[in-house]
Amino acid sequence: MRIRATVAAVTGALALSAFVVPAAQAADAASSYKAAVAKVHSHAKSGNSAFSSAAEPADLGVTFSNVKIASAIKVGISNHVAATVTYTLTHGDSYVVGSTDFDNGPFLYKPSTGGFLMGEAPATCTATSATTANCTGLVDIHPADGELLNIDAGTWKVGAIAVQYSSDAGSEGDDLATTKVQRYSKLTVNASPEPVTKGKTITVTGKLSRANWEDNEYHGYTKQSVKLQYRKKSSSTYTTLKTITSDSTGSLKTTTTATADGYYRFSYAGGTTTPAVNATGDYVDVR
Repeated sequence: MRIRATVAAVTGALALSAFVVPAAQAADAASSYKAAVAKVHSHAKSGNSAFSSAAEPADLGVTFSNVKIASAIKVGISNHVAATVTYTLTHGDSYVVGSTDFDNGPFLYKPSTGGFLMGEAPATCTATSATTANCTGLVDIHPADGELLNIDAGTWKVGAIAVQYSSDAGSEGDDLATTKVQRYSKLTVNASPEPVTKGKTITVTGKLSRANWEDNEYHGYTKQSVKLQYRKKSSSTYTTLKTITSDSTGSLKTTTTATADGYYRFSYAGGTTTPAVNATGDYVDVR
């Protein structure tokens, strides 16, 4: 689910209805949860609500700690990606974790772009005391549904939110951890001729590309440093032969001298917006 700066307009009547009836009576529990989160998040970020001041959500006093998430989340152009977030939830004794009246879950946000991503369902929690619980939740990302723009690639902050339906209340914790949401990368290689005479020239070509979240295609990643690497047939370790730069279409081309049977590959080290990737080694028979 993606919410940008216009989150207040999204909440509308759906968010109001989510608080009018308990979650157990809602026709769509997931929609009720997402609408409730949208309302609490909107109020926490703007200090305003889509409703009157009387309808603004009260603070539950819930806190979140020990938040853990993968250091990077690789997102392509079509496949659903679910990022797992774990944390400790501390709450008061006026509600019970696991009840139909209380839900919580993680979210990701990027202040510089207004990006907001959350789970399709609440987290699952196991109580560890009368006021604490260990929780695991997912942040669901559907790139084919336009949930990300290319400018969203990079570092995101992690937050968590709790909602109590019957009391129209919620709590939000921000800046609890960070992760990178990255544009999935691909790298190909082809070494020729095959076979080749020892001492002769081998030409190695390939292409570095990455996901474009705005047209759901892969495009060449230009002007990037990529290493040409080689390993002998009898070895499991690659050695860097040289570093080249991808051209205006992301294409790669270089030459090397045939020495012995072995595998050639390109290797890209990655960056903040794009993950590292290695091409599958291409075997060359040297005679």
